[in-house]
Amino acid sequence: MSASVRGRVWIFGDDVDTDAMAPWNTISSPWEERRAAILRARPEFVTRVQPGDLIVAGRNFGCGSSREHAPENLKLLGLGGVLAESFGRIYFRNCVAIAFPNLACPGIHAACADGDDVEFDVRTGLARNHTRGVELAAPPWTPDMVEILAQGGLLEVLRRRIEAARAGASR
Repeated sequence: MSASVRGRVWIFGDDVDTDAMAPWNTISSPWEERRAAILRARPEFVTRVQPGDLIVAGRNFGCGSSREHAPENLKLLGLGGVLAESFGRIYFRNCVAIAFPNLACPGIHAACADGDDVEFDVRTGLARNHTRGVELAAPPWTPDMVEILAQGGLLEVLRRRIEAARAGASR
């Protein structure tokens, strides 16, 4: 997964709950049923979202339960990532673990509108709205978080470490 993503924006507000991204009654459902239930506050979203599109949201995106299906569903939709004023802590940790770029960027919600062309980089913390000519700075990800992203997620990092340890032990 790339540390820099660029795409068309979908705007969401404050306090978007993980239940809106992964309703409890759809967690064990087939993908098409799960897909249809994602972010119903904007019914057109799941039918019109394109690979690489981005969500720009207000404060506390991903609040609610620790449901790892929430960022997983967004990633399965093909989203390039999420920019928000702030994130629910466990949601954000789950995003890092599955290599799904999210960046907490103060001022981003007011700086964007639906359809804008936006780019962000988790290594530098820079977010650019190419449509409006706006650039914002956010706290970048730590080197460990960037490594997890680059390797495809926490499970992949751990798999590689175990393989390296086994290879070293067999010498």
